[in-house]
Amino acid sequence: MPDITPLRPEQTAEAKRVIYTVAHELFHDRDTLEEAIAYYEVNWPLRDIDDFQQDYVENGGTFLVTIESGRIIGAGALRRLEDKIGEIKRLWLLPEVQGQGLGYRMMMQLLAVAREKGYTKVRLQTNPAYQQRAFAFYQRLGFYEIPRYGNDPDDVGMELVLELFR
Repeated sequence: MPDITPLRPEQTAEAKRVIYTVAHELFHDRDTLEEAIAYYEVNWPLRDIDDFQQDYVENGGTFLVTIESGRIIGAGALRRLEDKIGEIKRLWLLPEVQGQGLGYRMMMQLLAVAREKGYTKVRLQTNPAYQQRAFAFYQRLGFYEIPRYGNDPDDVGMELVLELFR
């Protein structure tokens, strides 16, 4: 069974590659994965992962990775958004391991950390047009739509009240 562990500095490039791989699958931005990664590194550089210690760990959260046979197959993070509100970020799983309950396991660990940190709610943003499975997953967990709070006009905001989720 895959392990979920905190991201280590030497794993940042591999974690970003997982996210870029899933994005390429979802958005079909370029013909090849390598072309997509080159494009994303310029246009969507994921600097928060490069400095995950400051952006997540020191900002009231964590950055976790799912590892199987020594390679990262998924990622997920939590950080402070507001005083008692955390934000779930970067919850991505490689396509070949989706549908096996790994996203649920990751989310349960992130929600446990959110409770430990004293958050009463968690929020996230997703794109229901491109990320239909993720959107449906969040709804099944009890997340409900809230006004968009990010810059991407295609994203929707979602929120979960932690005391209602057990």
